[in-house]
Amino acid sequence: MAGGFSGPIPERLEWLRSTDRGRAWLDALAEAVDESAARWRLDLDDPFPDSFTSLAIPGRTGDGADVVLKVQYVDRETEHEARALREWGGDGAILLLDEFRDRDALLLERCIPGTPVPPDRSLDVLLGLLPRLWKPATAPPFWTLAEEASRWAATLQANRQTNPRLIDAALDAISALGPSQGEQVLLHQDLHGGNVLAAQREPWLVIDPKPLVGEREFGLAPIIRSPELGHSRRDVIWRLDRLTGELGLDRERARLWCIAQTVAWSVADGVVPEHAQVVEWLLEF
Repeated sequence: MAGGFSGPIPERLEWLRSTDRGRAWLDALAEAVDESAARWRLDLDDPFPDSFTSLAIPGRTGDGADVVLKVQYVDRETEHEARALREWGGDGAILLLDEFRDRDALLLERCIPGTPVPPDRSLDVLLGLLPRLWKPATAPPFWTLAEEASRWAATLQANRQTNPRLIDAALDAISALGPSQGEQVLLHQDLHGGNVLAAQREPWLVIDPKPLVGEREFGLAPIIRSPELGHSRRDVIWRLDRLTGELGLDRERARLWCIAQTVAWSVADGVVPEHAQVVEWLLEF
């Protein structure tokens, strides 16, 4: 796509029209893309269709290098994405090539062919990537796991009537875990197979960090509950056991963090049935 940006806007971004801030971001999106493309002299194609909290557009620089322009809808989970990518420095994750802060735009390394890691290979790949991502880190600028857990607790208390049993379990986990964490490292709090893509510089690279600083056990939560890796009691417990066993982590803390985050991230929807099942299976142990 040469010239001014005229879409298409991915349908999955339309949820942003439900808020004033979201509508304003969407209304300014074309201008943000045009300014970013001009800044970096990009020739852009159509956006990736699966974008949900940002607009990601593949393209090329003037010298023919394949890149991705990402214009962010910045929130608490994504506001330090650029800093996380800098901390990783391409070690298991895509490279941040440049940043245009006035437009919340990132120029990123493009993964080619860019296909997600297949479910039957995901756990092996993630086991290799996780230790590389866990760089020693401190806050600020990153939010800490303790801070997030405190926010989750307040939200859970306010929504306790939606599912008292599961919410009480999540609150108990947060109370037990928050003050007693181990070494603090940089975490990707939404790391699953869909956020690991086939690439050329390395076989697999991580994308879309939602960075936090906290203990390693928390970083297993999104993998343990990932339905694409198998959604049954046996699958969930097997992932918990294999991840903690091979990475030398505390199984009980990983189990409890998965309960806490899984409930906290879905409580606005009344604890979605798929997530509720995962928590029920974990509570049995």
